[in-house]
Amino acid sequence: MKFIKIFLGLCLLLALPKANVMGQNTAPIKIKATIVGTNKQPISGAVVKSSDEIGKATVTDASGTFTLEVPKNEMLSIVAPGFKTKYITSTGPIGEIVMTPEEVNEQVRVAFRDVDKKDLLGGVASVNVQELLAKNYFTYTLADMEALIPGFNGNSNWGMGSYLFMIDGVPRETGNVAPTEIDQIVFLKGANAVALYGSRAAKGVINVITKRGGIGQNKFDLRVNSGVNTPKAFPRYLGSAEYMTLYNEARRNDGLTNLYSELDIYNHASGLSKYRYPNIDFYSPEYLKNAYGSYDATAEISGGNERVKYYTNLGYATSGSLLNFGEAKNNNNSDRLNFRGNIDIKLNEFISVNADATAIFFTGRGVNANFWNSATTVRPNRFSPLIPIDLIEKEDAASQVFVQNSNNIIDGKYLLGGTQLDQTNPIATIYSGGNNQYANRQFQFNTGIKADLRNVLKGLSFKSAFAVDYATEYTLSYNYSYATYAPTWNKYSGTDLISNLTVYNQDARSGTQNVSGNRYRQTIALSGQFNYDRTFNGNHHLSAILLANGFQQSESAIYHRTSNANLGFLASYNFKHKYYLDLSAAYIHSAKLPPSNRQALSPSVALGWRVSQEDFLRNSSVIDDLKLTASASILHTDLDIQNYFLYQGVYTGAGSWYGWKDGTGIQATESRRGDNPNMKFPKREEITLGFEGTFFKKLLTLNGSFFINKLSGNIIQASVLFPSYFTTGWPVSSFIPFVNYNDDKRVGFDFGASLNKKYGEVQWTMGVNGTYYEAIASKRAELYENSYQNRQGKPLDTMWGLQSLGMFQNQDEIVNSPTQTFGQVKPGDIKYKDQNGDGIIDTRDEVYLGKGGWFGSPLTLGVNLTAQWKKLTFFALCTGRFGGNAMRNSSYFWVDGEDKYSDVVRGRWTEETKATATYPRLTTLNSDNNFRSSDFWMYKTNRFDLTKVQITYDLTDLLKMNSFVRELGVYANGFSLLTVSENRKIMEMNVGNAPQTRLFNLGIKAQF
Repeated sequence: MKFIKIFLGLCLLLALPKANVMGQNTAPIKIKATIVGTNKQPISGAVVKSSDEIGKATVTDASGTFTLEVPKNEMLSIVAPGFKTKYITSTGPIGEIVMTPEEVNEQVRVAFRDVDKKDLLGGVASVNVQELLAKNYFTYTLADMEALIPGFNGNSNWGMGSYLFMIDGVPRETGNVAPTEIDQIVFLKGANAVALYGSRAAKGVINVITKRGGIGQNKFDLRVNSGVNTPKAFPRYLGSAEYMTLYNEARRNDGLTNLYSELDIYNHASGLSKYRYPNIDFYSPEYLKNAYGSYDATAEISGGNERVKYYTNLGYATSGSLLNFGEAKNNNNSDRLNFRGNIDIKLNEFISVNADATAIFFTGRGVNANFWNSATTVRPNRFSPLIPIDLIEKEDAASQVFVQNSNNIIDGKYLLGGTQLDQTNPIATIYSGGNNQYANRQFQFNTGIKADLRNVLKGLSFKSAFAVDYATEYTLSYNYSYATYAPTWNKYSGTDLISNLTVYNQDARSGTQNVSGNRYRQTIALSGQFNYDRTFNGNHHLSAILLANGFQQSESAIYHRTSNANLGFLASYNFKHKYYLDLSAAYIHSAKLPPSNRQALSPSVALGWRVSQEDFLRNSSVIDDLKLTASASILHTDLDIQNYFLYQGVYTGAGSWYGWKDGTGIQATESRRGDNPNMKFPKREEITLGFEGTFFKKLLTLNGSFFINKLSGNIIQASVLFPSYFTTGWPVSSFIPFVNYNDDKRVGFDFGASLNKKYGEVQWTMGVNGTYYEAIASKRAELYENSYQNRQGKPLDTMWGLQSLGMFQNQDEIVNSPTQTFGQVKPGDIKYKDQNGDGIIDTRDEVYLGKGGWFGSPLTLGVNLTAQWKKLTFFALCTGRFGGNAMRNSSYFWVDGEDKYSDVVRGRWTEETKATATYPRLTTLNSDNNFRSSDFWMYKTNRFDLTKVQITYDLTDLLKMNSFVRELGVYANGFSLLTVSENRKIMEMNVGNAPQTRLFNLGIKAQF
């Protein structure tokens, strides 16, 4: 460590500028000039200096004028953002200096370096969020990115699953950053693109780059939004009368008598006395609003000069709830407050540092009941949530005492209702059961240093970064107990009155605040790297990185920390931006492997060829630019190793052996798992091919990638791989170790196309992006006696289940069919196919039913359209997902026993409807035969969504803004507007959770 400190100190010492004394050779003269662009507009923020910095000036004057004293005939350079560097000779007052605009090469932040977008070698895509927000305001970092980025399907990169999400190169969470704070989002999909990040990045990386300050006039940006959220759909449950009627039918199907009389059913249907004959509808206006609001505001301040640049962001967002009664009416919302400050300081020509800090405060206020889950279970006829006090007989002295002593008189008119079986219930709890407040606090700190070591070696530099994050969360709650009352009703002269109340529980408020859900997390990240970047003879571009990188996350109640540590090396070369070669490798470490196998080398190579620069295409009228890429990589990873020490055998002394004669217990040591000192890293082996280009004078832009990768050596513990004597049934003992065995294979492609054309006064831009992949279990340790149940060769997201043959129509059909072993079977139950012909329907008859799309739909498409006419901009965004399936297996569809009935049971099987029935017979008993995975319940999740429409108008010129207000714009947008799908009603309906909503928003943005 001491040697390293001495070495770095010498590097910094050599990097310091050499002293020079003004006027050592020539008498100084005064230079005065005005710097303007080709449009003759003054330029502020330019830096004027001599070659050895004898004289130097930063132009901060809005007029673009500077005065500088330097030796005569000294060479001066003028550097201004967005313009080519200009060189002049100091001979006296100059007057005017005209700067030529620089061709902007957009840079993309890839692993530990910035690369010109034109020089990327595939497997990387990026979004310029600052440009996107100008026409498409959004609030979630990755919202609808599948419509803008090829290869990202909303869930993962290339269907790989668990990507590493980073903010400014530090592992963090998507909720840690808002879109207004972001400069760009970079999607690193290919193995070649993520190799330097090490083991935890083997399934892709999404890196968010936050905004930073720039040289020039200070800016203050303000954005305010106000939105209305309206529900898309509610679950549709049956009312009391219909439920009672069908429940009686279910009992008759089970050979039981009716529970509810015809008079009871009539009274519940009449609605004449809703308190005596209740009909609870959780989705009625009695409990829910038609809509709720959401609001946010963001203020940004940025600016700086050559020495110091700064960026700050202060944001606040709040959102309400649909609940409109009790504690939830005014105490069920969430608030988010964030602050970000990024500072860059240039200490001298050679050394610069940055210091960044972020604080996020999230608070959610709620009630002590899960209203939406209860809406799926509480039957509509069970009880009246409120008992009217004015319907209690005046002569019922005992009940009047209850009223006088109650602490929970609702709206001054009601007591809380309940029964012996519903002594507590969600509605009463929301009225009087207390409240809670969830708090989440995030504090994040980054710092880094950059040192130009060109005095040691031209092109050499050093960079280091260090970050510490802290996150805490907890819930504070007041939990109150309350009394509920079950009324005894009588009718007097046609009026229903309560003649008696039975009380359950009692009212009590202790005032004690409870703390629960305490959780703490810390992340520490550190990296250091030497960079070499140099161009020889104007044609040979060489860059290299030598890297040490690591991070560690510790979390409360979890013993082992999540760690990533690796060394890295990159060598990159291109000739005239025409031929490219990248070589990279990471030497990784993981404590999840045995000591002898904890290190591994992950190499990668990538090639590129800008074929459009070849003579045979150089003068093409069709191809403007065309680049072909290819890469091959082997990445070692511990991502799918679920726990530490799986390579070690496990023994226990808790077992006992028993004597044959007297049954005496003898303590024994038993094995639970065998050793595997040869356990190795699983590997991602990948080959990719790609292209990108522009055509017809930039009318059309195309890009695409083809990838094939294999995750080999995934770790499993499978008895089928070992002799039977490796395990015993009793006493339970096993010597079976975890081994590297399973392989997964993914093959797919992504593509992106953009069309830009101006028709008349309207500039049109249309983009189409898509991803398709197949994920196959290419090697498995099979346990099944029938080959059709083998997982090998099937998709990783396979849905398995029985194949249905309709419903049994009569008892004879049941007798003459294979025996079904999942409980009692009657006419109206689902009939299944006997796949193996053994005359028995059991789990051995389960077959492949389709893809579940668990890593994202197999085919994802996105379309975005922009039309700009003068100061008016129209933007629309659509997404499509195809090839996936799902099961209708929630409580909304699988109804038996005492479950609540939804409208799907209206299609139930009966003797009268058996020809058209869409639902099995009803039962009050267990229905294991019907409610299990089968194609009867499966549906396709194909959908096409109109996800966003926004109209933006720029008012800057219209209102003739003065210098105080630089920009002003207004916009209106709608989110989640339309879904086109065969099964739209199912996919838009949430069961057990708050409803999906559409958001209609108005916003204003201004710059000062």
